[in-house]
Amino acid sequence: MWQPIGLLSAVIFCLLMPSSSGCNKALCASDVSKCLLQELCQCYVKGDQCPCCQECMLCLDTLWEQCCDCVGLCKENRGRRRQAAQRSSVEMLPIPVPSLFRALSTVQDEDSSVAWRALSLPVTEELAQRSHKDHILLSTHSAVMPTASLNASVPCTVLYINRCMSMRHCHHSCESTGSSAYRWFHNGCCQCVGPDCHGYGSKEPACQQCRP
Repeated sequence: MWQPIGLLSAVIFCLLMPSSSGCNKALCASDVSKCLLQELCQCYVKGDQCPCCQECMLCLDTLWEQCCDCVGLCKENRGRRRQAAQRSSVEMLPIPVPSLFRALSTVQDEDSSVAWRALSLPVTEELAQRSHKDHILLSTHSAVMPTASLNASVPCTVLYINRCMSMRHCHHSCESTGSSAYRWFHNGCCQCVGPDCHGYGSKEPACQQCRP
């Protein structure tokens, strides 16, 4: 049975959400009600922290961008935000496999049919992108090295998956490459972050078949 609080939230949403808000009730009502009933979207964004955003994004799936206003999880100043391709969600992965990632990051030089391409950027450039207003940090693990121990001579290497995919698929794909983290852009571009990175990789989407 649904919890009374979740049921009440769903009913309130359906009845009271003003049509003048950024919420498209015609498009979102059914899916948002389902997610509210499961109590997956009931929290507040504080800075770049959002305790429930991961589960809510997974629940809303491809409707996240259109429907996040319905659950109050879109960032403020919606009119001034950059396009969806510039917004992203970041999660650290608990069990990276550095040797596997490094091996895979060289494959595209030998086989043009692979599903990703590698990109390297200086550590200083990566760290300069570590915090910005358009990403949501979903969770952290010990996978990220403290800045004090970084080796600035080793660049940060990331893998961009060529095609668009869901955040859940991005998570699993990057786990399978031995990545330390993944960054999922809200246009569907997936970036797997390597073990030599000290932040969250690049904030720029560069998936070949998943353009803004």
